[in-house]
Amino acid sequence: MTGAPASAAGGSGAKPVRGGKLGTAAVNQASLWNIANILTMVRLLLVPGFVLLLFHNGGYDPVWRSFAWAAFAIAMITDLFDGHLARAYNLVTDFGKIADPIADKAIMGAALVSLSVLGDLPWWITGVILARELGITLMRFWVIRHAVIPASRGGKLKTLAQGTAAGMYVLVLTGPLATLRFWMMMVAVVLTVVTGLDYVRQAVVLRRRSLAAERAAVGRTAEALNEAAGSPGAVAADAGASATTDAGSAGTTDAGVSGAAVRVSGGSTAVEPAVRARDGAEAER
Repeated sequence: MTGAPASAAGGSGAKPVRGGKLGTAAVNQASLWNIANILTMVRLLLVPGFVLLLFHNGGYDPVWRSFAWAAFAIAMITDLFDGHLARAYNLVTDFGKIADPIADKAIMGAALVSLSVLGDLPWWITGVILARELGITLMRFWVIRHAVIPASRGGKLKTLAQGTAAGMYVLVLTGPLATLRFWMMMVAVVLTVVTGLDYVRQAVVLRRRSLAAERAAVGRTAEALNEAAGSPGAVAADAGASATTDAGSAGTTDAGVSGAAVRVSGGSTAVEPAVRARDGAEAER
């Protein structure tokens, strides 16, 4: 799906606000059984139904392929509406976050693979589209800790072109319509490749910026800890410990030395997490 997916389950019965901003409260309030998730479930159930209808009676019956086209069209329509409803009414659930992209890839993948099995669509087209979709999905997980890559206008056009072209291939078309569906599929392939490369560029840029911000934050933390360790209060305390030692009390001397050791140890302990975080960021980079 091109928009933000539906997500996390909780259900307090709070009235949704149309066009409201999504937040932690909205995520906790959204019920699993909301209209956005139901549409996603319908799309998942339509995948095996679509395949059965397409291959019924040998896979070349115009009537059954029309039924298959209807199932495919319904699935693509639910793809458009569930994301819009989730954004407009704050119907965000964890189930939707997982199930929505799976349903999107499943219906499109089922259509492309089935058409290639029937010999209607070249396998290289199916391979290019599926490789791009799988690669971008994995890439999103790769950068999700750093940033979320938003759906672009090109990505939405790509989805529309893929759905239109695949739907035309599901139908039994001849003459000019068959030629038109071929060129529509070529447009879909071009958009698939171009938008895929653009997503890769965005992912690399976002990850670099995030790592740079993390390194800067670690540097500031380490600098603040170093300044705190060398503050006038610490110097005064050290001077007091020295004066007590000079007074000639062995027990006090031992206590002063122990206190100084504790102070040094505490400083090291406080600095160590920042150093480890900095080293981890450098290694990941």
